[in-house]
Amino acid sequence: MQAQIAVAYHSGYGHTARQAAAVAAGAAEVADTAVRLVPVAEPDDELWRALAAADAIVFGTPTYMSGSSAVFRAFTEATTGVWGDGMQWKDKIAAGFTNSGTMSGDKLHTLVDLALFAAQHGMIWVGLAEYGGWNTTAGSSEDLNRLGSWLGAMSQSNNDEPPDLAPSASDLRTAAALGHRVATVTHRHLRGAAALTPARS
Repeated sequence: MQAQIAVAYHSGYGHTARQAAAVAAGAAEVADTAVRLVPVAEPDDELWRALAAADAIVFGTPTYMSGSSAVFRAFTEATTGVWGDGMQWKDKIAAGFTNSGTMSGDKLHTLVDLALFAAQHGMIWVGLAEYGGWNTTAGSSEDLNRLGSWLGAMSQSNNDEPPDLAPSASDLRTAAALGHRVATVTHRHLRGAAALTPARS
């Protein structure tokens, strides 16, 4: 059984796009998984079809001024039709990621916002199941989950570095770990749903 994963994201300067690509790459490592990167800056029929067909949607946005970007927020508000028409995304798997210029940048607030958005759609949230890194004298910025986030994947990009240099390799590995987990959980979810569906005689 193939799992369909959509990575729906906005990127203002290219850094969050690199994070999105890492999430997609991690998901694609799981066998029988089809992954699609879906920019949300200009919602059209193709976007809505891609999200409707997905078994899981991973949402991504930069954190600007302690929250998601205005472009991503416009996308979330545009989903009222999907929500109001029978909660079309109900029981899909959901997850999230975000990037900012500073180490904290209030990225947790953005992830909470994404989780609440998914909850309103009746989706099932999957967090990042990796130990926090860079928390001992033996640790370093190269550790997986160096920013210590579990609700979703966080990354940090220096404001004066282009997206070919930032986010860091460790943050991209962390994003890939989230994508891999989402794909794994989605396969389990699909197998469980199939097992509960009565066989037709």
